Amino acid sequence: MPGGRLTQQERQQIALGLADGLAYAEIARGLERPTSTVTREVMRNGGPTAYRADLAHRATRHRAHRRRQPAPRGAQALPQAHGRDAEAVRAYEETFTTAMIRSGMPKMMARVMAALSLTDSGSLTASELVRRLDVSPASVSKAVAFLESQGMVRRERDERRRERYLVDDDIMYQSMMASARATAEMVRTARQGAGVLGPHTPAGVRLENIARFLDFVSESTARAAEQAREILHTGPGTDREADHTPTDPE
Repeated sequence: MPGGRLTQQERQQIALGLADGLAYAEIARGLERPTSTVTREVMRNGGPTAYRADLAHRATRHRAHRRRQPAPRGAQALPQAHGRDAEAVRAYEETFTTAMIRSGMPKMMARVMAALSLTDSGSLTASELVRRLDVSPASVSKAVAFLESQGMVRRERDERRRERYLVDDDIMYQSMMASARATAEMVRTARQGAGVLGPHTPAGVRLENIARFLDFVSESTARAAEQAREILHTGPGTDREADHTPTDPE
């Protein structure tokens, strides 16, 4: 029934919808449920690639039993500054996390990135992440180590000597440049394969064409990221229209 708890049959419909590649909004319409309900259900139970209706149903019954005890802070919608709607922010954080998972980021790393990105300070301590995400310190440590290796998060000590994890304003620039470098590596690999297979054979020609395509993509990505980098440092109240005005070559 819309508005009540999801039934096992509804969870099976969600699983089928995910298997068919349907968006959360489309699955929700079929169930006559809010999109946020489907989003939360999937993210609480393994994400879009690991969701299973039977496991989700058992996990929900287990959580319902636990709610008879005092709920941990991480399970609550956190108080918000600037008059934001706490539940809306929480639902959006799950949507943001899902988008990163679909882009290829592992689930725990995506959750940490979302938590950091959606704070005004862009930084949280390990203990704050543990409480916010309701996970173990080891899970946070592993996720941060991965993100740090990708240049997406950095560490620093605050005035109380606590280690804080931060996302910079340059995070998307660094991500795009890392993608460009990875693509450039694929260019070199494809060209190596063309040489091994023979540049005039069908397989060799195919690999050379892949290399040419990826070379263009890599250079275009790096060039566009360099040109747009200053947009990431635009402050509140800045005339955004001016940010997109092409520079006069003269």
